[in-house]
Amino acid sequence: MRTLLVDHDEHLARAVQGALSDCGFAVDVVGTLDEAATALDYAKYDILLLELALPDGNGLDWLKRLRRDGHFMPAMVMSSRDDLGRRIAIFNGGADDFLPKPVSTDELIARMRAILRRSTQMTAPVVVFGNLKFDPIARQVSVGGRPQKIARREVCILELLLSRAGRAVPRASLEDSLYAFDNEVSTNALEVAIYRLRGHLNQSGATLRITTVRGIGYILELNSAASAA
Repeated sequence: MRTLLVDHDEHLARAVQGALSDCGFAVDVVGTLDEAATALDYAKYDILLLELALPDGNGLDWLKRLRRDGHFMPAMVMSSRDDLGRRIAIFNGGADDFLPKPVSTDELIARMRAILRRSTQMTAPVVVFGNLKFDPIARQVSVGGRPQKIARREVCILELLLSRAGRAVPRASLEDSLYAFDNEVSTNALEVAIYRLRGHLNQSGATLRITTVRGIGYILELNSAASAA
């Protein structure tokens, strides 16, 4: 899940980015509102993490403008100021949650997952396709009831393919969801990740496959026997 973190505190930003990356989030970090606006022009984000006191303006005023302009991605505000009036203003300004600083990364991740559950309206969050089950919040994959150990990037690919199962997913969409701006990506990184994911699916006995659609991208579909059943 792609995350935009807006905070000029470099130490905190690095700590949060590292913790989120370990949990399967692709994190872009910017230090100003101007940089945040530019990032939104170039990428689609699943969630926004926002500090209020920024070098070029007030984060809450900026969030209000985002909401007025039709940006409805979930947003969590982080601030060292924590009083009742401030929290009320933050929620009225369009935030989905608030976390006081200093931030506990474990609590931050738990709150982010809760926000994402609400925002996607997941009454039954586990996605089922063939004999594969995927919990997008816990980032857990099982095949035939057996848990699978799959690397973070392959899980991200699987998640996007599952969200459009039976339809071709453009290569650019996969790359955009996988990598933050500061990731160094080799020209064949996606192909390598797809190759490894196919290997996991084959070895686990999954009743689905990833098919290459030349010139477009990839499609996740059921095997012929599973489709007939």
